[in-house]
Amino acid sequence: MGDIMSRAKQIAYKNIQRYVELGLNISYFRKLRNLTQEELAEKAGISRSHLSSIEAPNIVKTFSLELLFDLADALNIEPYRLMDFKNID
Repeated sequence: MGDIMSRAKQIAYKNIQRYVELGLNISYFRKLRNLTQEELAEKAGISRSHLSSIEAPNIVKTFSLELLFDLADALNIEPYRLMDFKNID
């Protein structure tokens, strides 16, 4: 978790796990829809490398609500479903 902390020092400690879960949820729904990272990135108007860094559990990558909405639209789900954090205590 040391690497995550160094990359995320401006992010409140309590939110780090939320960003990780958000990325995992995006990955889950992408795979559920049988989309590659490249396909989802194209639909959402971002690069594949940007999406990859959002989905990576060892990287804390912040992004805008606008992008969250675009990803949800590209996945054909309501945005709140991406923020359903079941693994956080």
